[in-house]
Amino acid sequence: MITAIVLIHAEAARIPETAQALADLEGVAEVYSCAGDVDLIAVVRVRDHEKIAEVVTGRVNKTPGVLRTTTHIAFKSYSSADVEAGFSIGE
Repeated sequence: MITAIVLIHAEAARIPETAQALADLEGVAEVYSCAGDVDLIAVVRVRDHEKIAEVVTGRVNKTPGVLRTTTHIAFKSYSSADVEAGFSIGE
């Protein structure tokens, strides 16, 4: 499974509707509204790289209210258990 984190600038007056429309898209696992440099963050999970292009450029970017996006591809996922295991020596 490939994970992409999509940072989304959205029309301020349409953030709730845009977030829900994004969450309803196939391939979008989660959408967060947030404070800071971007308005929304979408987590895209798909089986291959071609699907990322299909979801991000074909669906996310065409969703009403989306102004622009920046996409980051995740290489590896870490959880608190993974981090603790990485620092335990010989246990």
